[in-house]
Amino acid sequence: MASGRVVGIVALCAAAAVAAIVGGTVLLSRHESTTPPVATTTSVGATTTPRPGTPVIQLEVDPHSALGKAQNLLDNGHAAAAAAIFRRYATPEAKLGLAFAQWTGRSSLASVKAIAAANPDDPAMLLNLGWADYQAGRNAAAASAWQATASRFPDSPYAVDALDALNPGVAPGLPPIEVDPNAVPAQARADLIAGVNLWNRLKRVVSARTKLDAAAQLAPNSPEALVAAAVARFSPATPLAPFPHLGPLTGTFPHDSVVRLHLGVLLLWTRQVAKGEAQLRLAAGEQPRSVYARQARQLLLALGQK
Repeated sequence: MASGRVVGIVALCAAAAVAAIVGGTVLLSRHESTTPPVATTTSVGATTTPRPGTPVIQLEVDPHSALGKAQNLLDNGHAAAAAAIFRRYATPEAKLGLAFAQWTGRSSLASVKAIAAANPDDPAMLLNLGWADYQAGRNAAAASAWQATASRFPDSPYAVDALDALNPGVAPGLPPIEVDPNAVPAQARADLIAGVNLWNRLKRVVSARTKLDAAAQLAPNSPEALVAAAVARFSPATPLAPFPHLGPLTGTFPHDSVVRLHLGVLLLWTRQVAKGEAQLRLAAGEQPRSVYARQARQLLLALGQK
């Protein structure tokens, strides 16, 4: 049975998995519809009418920090209160936040461009320049900024955010990897722990994959190590990439709930709801006293309440 070191997968993924079912994302909910940026770009051309309100802002900061609180205020429509906090700081993130909070329309784009130009090696500036372009109705420019963010800073959490914006067909963020490191052979444990932390907490996907692939090579008979490496092949741009690796593990380890649980979560992440629920039910039935089975039951319960 998995130890108490396993973090509950439901706490990490339930909200995003359910969001994949009902459609739309948190980022786009403040706009006039849940039409994703790329769809807008291709449907109406490179430029369209500026959008009302303030741009979405994405800062990978502690949500309990001052900037995190300001970001939350801005995302919930309290621009003046957010501006009061952003104004206290001189960091590029704060300057960007203030420019967004004081947004008055397409004319405000110049301020955001100036901040991004002054910080050319900061992925946060490039990503959010995309959101400013999108707000100003410059759809092609927004897509270009997000593509540049993902290609120039692939091991940054902002690359994940950019790919989310470009590929709205899956739930936002990364499907969590939650396995018991104590179930993995000692020689692979350090790489597994490091890789899971890089994936779940830091969203540094390139580094995470390197560590998790190493763990899988060192522990080729461990379902936990193999599952983690398979899930880490996920990208918003290639969301189906894990399945050719994760699916066969159900045959290799037919009674291991860890495999079925993560397969179910990935199916939900890619909006294959019925298939995801079926895998979660299998996870709940196998090893019924395991933490993975309990988590599957909890996620099924959460899904049933939506």
